[in-house]
Amino acid sequence: MADIYTSHEDEVIIDQVLVYGFRTYKAPKYRVLRLALAKSLRMETQPESEFDTIHSSTKGSNYSLEQVTGRGKNEATQALRDFDDAVRALLSAYHDEDLFASESRYVRLLQRHVRRGLREIRTSWSRNHSFANWLREELLADAQLSPGDSGTDVDADILREALTEIGVTAEIRQSRQGIRVDRFSLYLSNINHLDTLRKGLSKIAFRLSVPDDSVMLTVDNEAGVADIDIPRPPERWKTVLPGRLFDWAEQPRAEKLPLWLGASLLGDDVAMDLAAAPHMRIAGATGSGKTVCLHSLLVSLLATLTPKQLRLALIDPKGTELNAYGKIPNLFGRTVATSVVDAAEILNTLVEKMESRNRLFAEMGARNIDEATLQTALPRIVLVVEELADLFMQPRELEAPLVRLRLAQKARSAGIHLVLATQRPDSNTFSGLLRSNIPVRIALRVQKHTESSIILDEKGAEALLGKGDMLVKLTDRPEPVRVHGAKIGDSEIARAIKHFTMQ
Repeated sequence: MADIYTSHEDEVIIDQVLVYGFRTYKAPKYRVLRLALAKSLRMETQPESEFDTIHSSTKGSNYSLEQVTGRGKNEATQALRDFDDAVRALLSAYHDEDLFASESRYVRLLQRHVRRGLREIRTSWSRNHSFANWLREELLADAQLSPGDSGTDVDADILREALTEIGVTAEIRQSRQGIRVDRFSLYLSNINHLDTLRKGLSKIAFRLSVPDDSVMLTVDNEAGVADIDIPRPPERWKTVLPGRLFDWAEQPRAEKLPLWLGASLLGDDVAMDLAAAPHMRIAGATGSGKTVCLHSLLVSLLATLTPKQLRLALIDPKGTELNAYGKIPNLFGRTVATSVVDAAEILNTLVEKMESRNRLFAEMGARNIDEATLQTALPRIVLVVEELADLFMQPRELEAPLVRLRLAQKARSAGIHLVLATQRPDSNTFSGLLRSNIPVRIALRVQKHTESSIILDEKGAEALLGKGDMLVKLTDRPEPVRVHGAKIGDSEIARAIKHFTMQ
């Protein structure tokens, strides 16, 4: 008897895991289904009801509980044991209801979790990458110390020896374990040793057997004090769970356009107000986490604001990354722009909107949107361009409305804000006109220090660890802040859209 149904897409990823992950055609499919269940149970949000129904044209296969949970199996081998009661108990605790009392409810929720887990595998694992590494990062990443705990991976004596070898005398007064790095607070005996320390970071990295460009230095406000951050191996990283974004969103917010960026090096929430920025640029190489960072920003806005407060204008030249937002209410232009024609129409319409709003403000006697909203309700508009470089592969006239929106103080006063992202941070993508006067920048890992300079006006992003590790340059801090982003997936996007739609 069939209990769990899958779609054609589900079956494709099952086959890919067997062939490219397990390296065999012969492994039973229930192994993948159980891994999918485990992945889903690690997520804080409940799976959506959309997994209940599969259209006949996209139907894949079906499985019995005997296959999925081992119901009725009595063999001595671990693979053929009956785990059905254990799975039912896990789901009962997860959903806070007695699933032993309802067979149909149990089967329905089990299908939701299995199918959601398969979707997560499909979106987060590529068959060109190690499936074993994916399992370690996705299922085992939290079995570590909490940020701020003592017990760092680095031997302090070896660090002292490395400092002595480069000619730096310093006292290590504190060591803390962050999310991905160990931080050591150094008190230099000679303040002039700071330059020596900065120049010797690669030698310290070599001595500690970590990647050459991965040791970072942060200068403290106190003279002669510096923090040195040394990365741990990936298997010792702590995961920033996406549920933290929603915990943050539920707190009272003073920001007009609140954005949650992730957790600081030692685990504190890092957030900002885009309205005060008023624009932002983001860049990072493939695999750095740029698109997931964009999702975090968008989910932040949708989870905290209403359609009366926010309109989104979305441009996605790839046509693959922002599709999920296409059905949100009040979407500027009614669609996610993927073609040059649609993008040009949105940009030119935004310029017209900027001008018309400022004329309206003049008639009202208001200087900006803050004063205008005291008399009438006007939503702020956030333009997000997912890949600026792809957009500029087309005729450069698309740059003109962007520059006009960005350069004019009218855009800020009119409540129009830009978030411009790219994988290719070069002068062709971020021209001088676009780079100037955008104080808020987010740099994820890049290949060269020159690319870091394009984004941050300084080196550093080439030393990041990838996968959401970023340097954030804010308006109220002279030095970039290191932030670890959370992996925002389809479930979190769906949850935020649902919240926004229901307001």
